[in-house]
Amino acid sequence: MAAVDYAALAQDILAKAGGPDNVASVVHCATRLRFTLKDRAKADKDAISTLPGVITVVENGGQFQVVIGNNVPKVYAALPAALTADKEGADAAGASGGVVSRIIDVVSSIFAPILGVLAATGILKGLLLIAVAAKWLATTSPTYQILYAAADALFMFLPMYLAVTAARKFNSNPYTALTLAGSLLYTQLATINMPIDGKVTATTLRAWSQAGNTVDFFGIPVLLQSYTSSVVPIVLGVWVMSYLEKFFNARIHESVRNFITPMLALVIMVPLTLMTLGPLGVFLGQGMAGLIQSAYTFSPVVMGILMGGLWQVLVIFGIHWGIVPIFINNLATQGFDPVKSAAFPAVLAQAGAALGVFLRLRDRQQKAIVGSTVIAGIFGITEPAIYGVNLPRKRPLIIGCIAGAVGGGITGAMGVLVFGTGAPGLLTLPIGIDPNGNMSNLVWLLAGTGLSFVLAAVGTYLFGFSADDLAKDAAAAARAESDPAAGVPAPATGGTALLTALDTTVRAPMSGTAIDLADVDDKVFSSGAMGVGFGIVPDDGRVVAPVDGKVIVAMGHAFGIRTATGVEILVHVGIDTVQLKGAPFSQVIAKGTEVRAGDVLAIADLDAIRRADLDPTTVVLVTNPGNFTTVDIIAAGPIAAGDDGLVVVA
Repeated sequence: MAAVDYAALAQDILAKAGGPDNVASVVHCATRLRFTLKDRAKADKDAISTLPGVITVVENGGQFQVVIGNNVPKVYAALPAALTADKEGADAAGASGGVVSRIIDVVSSIFAPILGVLAATGILKGLLLIAVAAKWLATTSPTYQILYAAADALFMFLPMYLAVTAARKFNSNPYTALTLAGSLLYTQLATINMPIDGKVTATTLRAWSQAGNTVDFFGIPVLLQSYTSSVVPIVLGVWVMSYLEKFFNARIHESVRNFITPMLALVIMVPLTLMTLGPLGVFLGQGMAGLIQSAYTFSPVVMGILMGGLWQVLVIFGIHWGIVPIFINNLATQGFDPVKSAAFPAVLAQAGAALGVFLRLRDRQQKAIVGSTVIAGIFGITEPAIYGVNLPRKRPLIIGCIAGAVGGGITGAMGVLVFGTGAPGLLTLPIGIDPNGNMSNLVWLLAGTGLSFVLAAVGTYLFGFSADDLAKDAAAAARAESDPAAGVPAPATGGTALLTALDTTVRAPMSGTAIDLADVDDKVFSSGAMGVGFGIVPDDGRVVAPVDGKVIVAMGHAFGIRTATGVEILVHVGIDTVQLKGAPFSQVIAKGTEVRAGDVLAIADLDAIRRADLDPTTVVLVTNPGNFTTVDIIAAGPIAAGDDGLVVVA
């Protein structure tokens, strides 16, 4: 069969759909072009169905859907840019749901790809704190400084990492996003007009950038601000830049688009980010600092409650830096600080909430992940616990904030002070030791912090899970207990012929109930037009790779994987879930990634899919069965992720 000319196919489809003027919008999912037509009568469905490269045409939900298969991105890319700009289906910024839920979804999914290294560096920081406290290492030793660089680099350059994951989330150019992040961290910017009196250190640089110093850009004031370890500015910057890129791509000729679009985007976004997001962060931080100072003057208890309850929320949005100068100034002028003491209960409460999740979970794989975040959190590194455990689950985060407020209220009521600096955590509690010998100060700091930790752990254990969460966890644990080797490749069963070295076993990507493909409520899938396979009615949102191979499609709700033997597998989570624009999916891997069977591809919020009145049934297909002798379906009835689903016989 002759190779398909996808550029010509795109033009043929468009012409037979009534031309560009008849297209109100067009997006694509993993297998289909989804047109919204102005006048359906102008589209020739039969003619489009017979075009080489088109599998079939269906009409559903007001959409005119042209089924292409795994090569649909090539056809979509060949459509006129004016039709595709600003309309890509994976744009999470337009996701459905409430504003808070959408923000949480964006933040948690952006952090998902780096959770492992976040936990690792957090634990390494904790181990270094132990080594220093035990006097095994000095902070001035080269060994400590090299290891600390390994532990601190991710946090120092966090905007760079987030630029990449945010670019994936918002369909922006990741290299342009990285350049935007690099410009925010560019140290020479922070020292413009800085009076140099001796050596420029990290402390003097931060003090200068946090002091509200300004320069100008074509006469427009630019307020200097430190962006190291920040979260919100780069995420907002990449989000805005994604729209700029689509705007320019739709209007710039393809011969120069690859370098003109990034140049224009950077020329606009770098100064715009420095002139708007930085000052906004400073304004919010200074405003909160003033509020906390006033609250402490009015009532130490109110101050403690505010700090204990809100500190980690401020950290999430990167505006806590406006309060840090208060700590430093108080220590410099008075030798002690009454404000920071309430940050200890706030930090340890989030670690306690993660511990509550750990204790309540029965799924061993999830427990292992959560357990590592608890360790890091106890040492004061709460990012893994917040972004990987508490924030996505919502309830633990709220319970942790409430517990932190209780502990903060206690430290405020008892007038607890700190006498040194350091990130709040287990090993920095000694900064609560009063040089004048007042041991009650340390006792009450320990009491408030310990109470917050325990309250958060117990509260999360008792109230941090919905009935549905518990049912899913129990089901996952039961499967693991009944099959200790779950997820380990097992010999094919069910009468399948002895496998050869070239035969491929495709495993279930989700846990639930396997159904015949003919029973899937989608004509394209159930007819077999897209390939041979089976469906799963899922009871757990974790989506894993069914085979070893390379990811050739990654769209949050759908993944295509090609094995070394040439088998092409499609995993499509839910029916018509593309219309949710990525909202219920936290994608973990990207296109081009080499995966092993069992690697997590994404986490799907099944409840959100159902609330949108959509069917979460997941389809597993071999999309090129004609290249092989036969495909034997094994899946039937209850099935766990990793169980044999089908065998492709070479």
